[in-house]
Amino acid sequence: MALLDSVTTCLSQPVHYVICKLGFEKKDTYDINNILSGNGEVCWQAVTEHVCYLESDQSVDYIKSIRSLGPVCESVNLYLKSLTKEQFVIQYASWFHWTNCTEVFLEVFDVLQSTQATEVALGLMKLTSCLERALGDVYLLKGNDCPFLLRDLLASEQLADVFGQAVMNVLRVFIGSPYGLNLRNVLWHGFASPQEIPAKYCAMLLFLTAGLGQLLQTYLLQTKYVLVHRPYVIFSSLEELDAFPDLNNEILSIAEELVKQSSFVLKTMLPFWIAALTAFKQSRYADSVILLLPQLEVGLRLLFTTTNKCPNRLLTAESSALYTTFDEMLAKHLDNEEVNQLPVVLEEPAMASDFLWDFLNHQEGPRIRDRLSHGEINLETFPREVANQIVGFAITILCRFSDEDMFSLKEHMVIKPLMSCASCYRSRFHPISRLKKQVLECMKSIHLWPELPTVPEEQVQMFKGLEGNAEANTLILKISEIISQLQHYMPQNCCSSDDPINSVLTERLLMELCDTRICTLYSPRPVLEVVLVLRKISTQCHQVSQQVIAGAGLRHARWVNKTLRSRQRHNYLRMLNSIKFLSPVLRLILLLIALELVSVHSVCKKNPFDYQQYLKFLKSVLQYTENLVTYTSPEKNKWDETMELTNKILIKIRKISDRKLMLMHLAT
Repeated sequence: MALLDSVTTCLSQPVHYVICKLGFEKKDTYDINNILSGNGEVCWQAVTEHVCYLESDQSVDYIKSIRSLGPVCESVNLYLKSLTKEQFVIQYASWFHWTNCTEVFLEVFDVLQSTQATEVALGLMKLTSCLERALGDVYLLKGNDCPFLLRDLLASEQLADVFGQAVMNVLRVFIGSPYGLNLRNVLWHGFASPQEIPAKYCAMLLFLTAGLGQLLQTYLLQTKYVLVHRPYVIFSSLEELDAFPDLNNEILSIAEELVKQSSFVLKTMLPFWIAALTAFKQSRYADSVILLLPQLEVGLRLLFTTTNKCPNRLLTAESSALYTTFDEMLAKHLDNEEVNQLPVVLEEPAMASDFLWDFLNHQEGPRIRDRLSHGEINLETFPREVANQIVGFAITILCRFSDEDMFSLKEHMVIKPLMSCASCYRSRFHPISRLKKQVLECMKSIHLWPELPTVPEEQVQMFKGLEGNAEANTLILKISEIISQLQHYMPQNCCSSDDPINSVLTERLLMELCDTRICTLYSPRPVLEVVLVLRKISTQCHQVSQQVIAGAGLRHARWVNKTLRSRQRHNYLRMLNSIKFLSPVLRLILLLIALELVSVHSVCKKNPFDYQQYLKFLKSVLQYTENLVTYTSPEKNKWDETMELTNKILIKIRKISDRKLMLMHLAT
């Protein structure tokens, strides 16, 4: 597909005017001493008097304010450039401590001394991210549940109480309001090219952040409050994010050539791409991802607006409309209910969308863009493993949208493995994918039961009044009968007539079923409702397994040491008897979940009554597992009751199977 080659800016005309011209209209030379005290502190009153207000409702007049603050910003920029690094550190470093990332702000000072527009834009993205996080920490001095959006945070009463409303209005001129410069959003969403961000605005925000530190210090001394910094998000289970092979310099060198030729890259944004690849080579992994994510967004936005024939959405939206962001581009339908055509032009639509949903949107995924842009991640320790995946994905997109004369590069032996990994990618953080993981982890736990210590049969015989063996065997027989019913929905040759439980309810079968490729993209609401209940059931089953393992080990140790009282000994033996049927019933439930996963999309397209009936049945299974958690807990130890509960649920499972309302039957 031919992409637009004539795009010279992604800023709409009004937004381009506000950012690139408005603050330069006043040619006055502003005396820096007007806003600096003798010891270098910010004179806030002299700054706030440049904020103008509408006569109608006394809200901020952003146009007049930007025009008025323009010369002030220029003066601050020249002032900071006149300082040496040592002078700046002595004068201002302590005023950045409240942000909990002083080094980032000192780096921004270094950037201002250079002439590289890309570095200034990167510095501004990092500054706004860290500033937002720090302001959120201050908000929590007086409030709960810090607002997620920067504009709501800056407009909060809590921050106005600490810093003053006039000070917050100054900040809103620069960031957080769609009516102002809105520097954070136009950069983080990929609308601004390096040359379109005046360095003086970065300098002004650096200066204002130090001024906020001065105000906060006074406030904390007066109120005796203690500022507490929220812990950073730490990426756990990095192996789950491993989608692409490790990127070496050879791959990155080819990527640099692809960037120059790919139609996915707007020419005005080329410096960002080169800087991102350079940062990765230099082990500056947070910088690499911060630079790259907005470029992926603007490249996909170009595809989105072209394929959906809405070229006006390529530009920044006005304050009265929404940006075209990842959320909309990854949706199934447009806001006019028409089908989104973006997946059609992607060579591997499910792969690209699944990857982006996994890494950016799914709640249980890393949500890299959100967490980076909101300052939730320690930039200094950002893991290479995460950056490797984002850069690897970007390279596959560059290949997909490269000209035919780049064939030799796309077919290069070091690029082919990347493309292969891309085509094989499956979602890891969609609720269905998480359910698969839960099921297999629960099965591994239950497989530990046969290794649990037990009591020799001759010792059991010494205790009178122990009953339940016959009932346990009856339950096991019912489970076997249900398994026989399910044979038609399982792979062939996995069931032995001699031992249906141990031949079917195996980890191998569950792995085979969970490995079945299921479309997770655009899962309808009924599917997600079913999956939610199934996940709750799986969680409860795992909890039961953990309680059984812990309880069996503890009680056996006390049995051997003869520290159990008579009633406790009887209860322990009842537990051992219950394990005989609890293991197969839990494995049966996991099998049902796995079978249902394979056909979950089909059931939701069937008769709504059948779907609602089945959902009701699933909730009864959930209630059973929740009761099991209670009865098998150390506090309750109601093992006889578990037998009665299990008998009732097995009857329900058998009954609904007979009525052909089970999910996998509905799918046939």
